[in-house]
Amino acid sequence: MPDPTGTFDAAVTGIGMVTAAGIGTQASWDAIRNPGGTAASAVPALDGTPAPLGCWIPDYDANKALGRRKAWRYDRSSQFALTAAAEAVADSGLDPGDWDGTRVAVVLGSGIGGAASWEQQHRVLLDTGPLTVSPLLIPMLAVNMPAGYVAMQHGARGPNLVTATACASGTTAVGTARELLRRGVCDVVITGGTEACLIPSIITGFSQMGALSGRRDDPRTASRPFDVNRDGFVPAEGAAVLVLERAADARARRARVYAHVSGYGASADAYHATAPEPTGAGAELALRAALDDAGLAPDTVDHVNAHGTSTPLNDVAEAKLVRRVLGERPAVTSIKGVVGHSLGAAGAIEAAVTALTVSRGVIPPTANLDSQDPEIELDVVAKTPRSARVEVAVSNSFGFGGQNAVLAFTRA
Repeated sequence: MPDPTGTFDAAVTGIGMVTAAGIGTQASWDAIRNPGGTAASAVPALDGTPAPLGCWIPDYDANKALGRRKAWRYDRSSQFALTAAAEAVADSGLDPGDWDGTRVAVVLGSGIGGAASWEQQHRVLLDTGPLTVSPLLIPMLAVNMPAGYVAMQHGARGPNLVTATACASGTTAVGTARELLRRGVCDVVITGGTEACLIPSIITGFSQMGALSGRRDDPRTASRPFDVNRDGFVPAEGAAVLVLERAADARARRARVYAHVSGYGASADAYHATAPEPTGAGAELALRAALDDAGLAPDTVDHVNAHGTSTPLNDVAEAKLVRRVLGERPAVTSIKGVVGHSLGAAGAIEAAVTALTVSRGVIPPTANLDSQDPEIELDVVAKTPRSARVEVAVSNSFGFGGQNAVLAFTRA
């Protein structure tokens, strides 16, 4: 049996992405690596709300991606998950027709689930009565269904679950997936996160909290992590899925490996429902735990893919903890300057980009960083991508409720 207490490398052998930057991993990576600003615009579904701006994916065609006979049955969050999972599995070189499905798990993260279907069907209920509500409402809205549908798509009959730790959900999912591999519960895990809730109720709620950017007149500059003039996050939709295997198994079949997920840490601030602990003390526990789990010293970290939401409080708190734990050495970036904040999917998208950064030796820049906040004493990559050999990277995610999750990646 595998040793659940020792260091452990999970190989990332497949990646699939659906983001506002592009549909597909290469399209997303190209736009994130060479950003032209925030991939944001007015969202038709948000007309009449106080915050009509978002990083949405208008070119996504579920009928084309999944087939017209199936697509209508799924909430948009499940559609994204299915599309990203299909790309990731194909990219891994594994054939679901050949694998033992009882040894394949699915672990996805989602913060809100099928809220779009819920809101739409509630409108139907109010307008035309209960007899016109879709009989598929419950499987559309239930937060567990993206993982269930991905399992059906690929014949994955092992453990199947969705993690819900707010904006840390995707990162929690990848960390949980690695644990299943380490404990010998399965041999392959399809993991990541998905979110699709650019709908009036959810976005109005964030707006009422004062969490969103007010740059309605210039969407391309609205998300600006670490900039002195940042004023809130830009909500987004999207998904990313990674295929994880034991490093030894990936080597045995001569798979292409992007990077290893070598450590995972989680913690709670136990401080406030929505605000981060100002010093980053709670998040520090997760960061140190991830490094300890990987057997890595803080001074070995070359790169940080930051949570970097573009909110005044989060960016400073995160900067303080990174500087305190890792010093000024790591090159830091936040891809939310391009793709916005996709809530429960954000950590998965950032995990995918971190694996690509390690593999390709290119750190994407933080979009819209024109004047770095003097309180943020970090080496933040800005303006242009930076070529660098990244041996060790960490990806941070923090969520409402004070939930923190960090992944440590190493070069394969």
